[in-house]
Amino acid sequence: MDFLMSAIDMVLHVDRHLVEFAVTYGLWIYGLLFLIIFLETGVVVTPFLPGDSLLFAVGALAAVGVLDVVTALGLLTAAAIIGDNTNYWIGRTVGPRVFTEHSRLLKREHLLRTQRFYAKHGGKTVVLARFVPIVRTFAPFVAGVGRMHYPRFLAFDVGGGILWVWSFGLLGYFFGNQPVVKENFGLAIVAVIVISLLPVAFEAWRQRYRAGS
Repeated sequence: MDFLMSAIDMVLHVDRHLVEFAVTYGLWIYGLLFLIIFLETGVVVTPFLPGDSLLFAVGALAAVGVLDVVTALGLLTAAAIIGDNTNYWIGRTVGPRVFTEHSRLLKREHLLRTQRFYAKHGGKTVVLARFVPIVRTFAPFVAGVGRMHYPRFLAFDVGGGILWVWSFGLLGYFFGNQPVVKENFGLAIVAVIVISLLPVAFEAWRQRYRAGS
């Protein structure tokens, strides 16, 4: 029960806890944010980590003075680019054999969905996938499996990383500067997180519906 109450408190007062973390651990908050974005983009078993919502929240936190917006978004851009590169080389090294129908961590349907995305959009997938949960995590891996020409992949990776991080981060920064948001910051961030999870929830429901039909 204590754990449940702590979890509820964390969700309802996410702004306060992030502020407390920043005050207590100082610059380590940048390291934590870097790690989350790196894992979300660089490791195929962690597509569930926050991406869009985290970038938006970082921008909003910077607007109220918790973080430095240029430092935070610069580091997270580096994390996104390094993460995609890591994922690419993992895919190029291990290939599709790590995906099986019975794997709980590496879902074959995620791989197939990303391959369809590539078939439709080609190399631009590396950029467009930045804005699509789950596909974002698998796109660089599939590029590595398919042995996309590395300089071409790198160009898409860098451009997409900059566009993704700074668009969501600056949108959050603008959002956080609004008076009504500053007065209700905790609820606003929770709403952003919930809304950002809706596409993932819808996709999970759609896949389950297809499997059952």
